[in-house]
Amino acid sequence: MPMHVCNGATLKCMFAVPPGITTLIVLPQNRVMTGNQPAANIMDHKPIVNIPSFGMCISPTNPAFVSATAAAMGTPTPVPCVPATPAPWMPGSPTVLLGNMPALNNTSVLACALGTPGCITILMPGQFTEQIP
Repeated sequence: MPMHVCNGATLKCMFAVPPGITTLIVLPQNRVMTGNQPAANIMDHKPIVNIPSFGMCISPTNPAFVSATAAAMGTPTPVPCVPATPAPWMPGSPTVLLGNMPALNNTSVLACALGTPGCITILMPGQFTEQIP
């Protein structure tokens, strides 16, 4: 069964220059805790507020990466990562609501507009005591 995700969860982007890992930031606005940390729901997807930079981006659909690579005569040139996550995490946990939205579990994925759907995944949920469907 999936784990409930909370503040401090480890995230990975498949288009970030290795290691391409960052930490989820969950604000305590829903007033629900799990593992002594604020619990997340699918709406915790806002760039910089919830999803910090992954470092450097090498997504072939990122216009900045394409431009930098073209300027370097075709040599792949990573550019600074600025997450573009306009849509919520999917699918979340439809039977567990947190702040009137599905709670976030560790099988959910997040699309970056500069990458592909599902390019951001959860490596570690931030806690290991509470499971949700």
